[in-house]
Formats: sequence, C-alpha cells, structure tokens
Amino acid sequence: MSAMNEDLPVKASLPHRPKAVSTEALLDVEKARPVLEQIANKWSVLILTVLCTRPSRFNEIMRRLDGITHKALADALKRLERNGLVRREVLTTATPVGVEYTITSLGRSLQQPFEALYAWSMTYGPELGRAQEEYDRIRV
Repeated sequence: MSAMNEDLPVKASLPHRPKAVSTEALLDVEKARPVLEQIANKWSVLILTVLCTRPSRFNEIMRRLDGITHKALADALKRLERNGLVRREVLTTATPVGVEYTITSLGRSLQQPFEALYAWSMTYGPELGRAQEEYDRIRV
C-alpha cells in the first residue's frame, strides 16, 4: 500500500499553482464562492465589460446597459469599487459635479475570461435557446 501512496502527488510541492477546476472544484467551493458571487453576476460582468473600453460616467453606463435600474447600477458599482475592480473619481471640473468610473488593473484581469464567456454565448446561444424551447415543449 505504501508503494501506491508514493505515486500520489504531494500538494505541498505545488503551493502556488492554481488547482484544476475539473478535478478539485468541489473541494474549493468555499473559497471560490464568495469571489464568484462578487464578479459572476449579470450586472458586474456587463459593467466591467463596458468599462474595459473606456472610463464612463454613471448615466453613460446606464444607457449602455439596457434594462438596468438606477439602484441596481449604483449597488453594483459600489460593490465593484469595494472589491477593487472599479475606481470612482469625482471630476472637479464639471458642474454639476460628475463622477467617472474606471476599471482597475485587477478588474482588467477579468477581460479575457469575460471575452471568452461572450464568445461562448455568441457561439452557443442559439443552441441554448433550442434546448430551452425543447424543455418547455416537453414539460408543458
């Protein structure tokens, strides 16, 4: 039995290496969940995507995100700022006082995963729609 244990990888030998999602996702759910709750909701993804292109004011973000309410945008921006993903800057030259939001380098690090998610949605969106229609047809 000890010969079998010698073949097992030792976790201590790879302390800084991220774990493969497919093999140990359930083991780290307690660590990942709070992070994903902050960034993986619909409005956070869309707000960060808007800010990846250029800094924007509140009303500009709201216009670009059709369907978001004032409260939902304000709450999401506060959460993103608190998490270091967005920087809020009060513009002193504007009257009335304006506020501009800029993505931080930490927020920008999410750009590639978000672009991949967007590409996936464009590729598989029609298939997802067909699956939903089929499910609804069978279940109703």
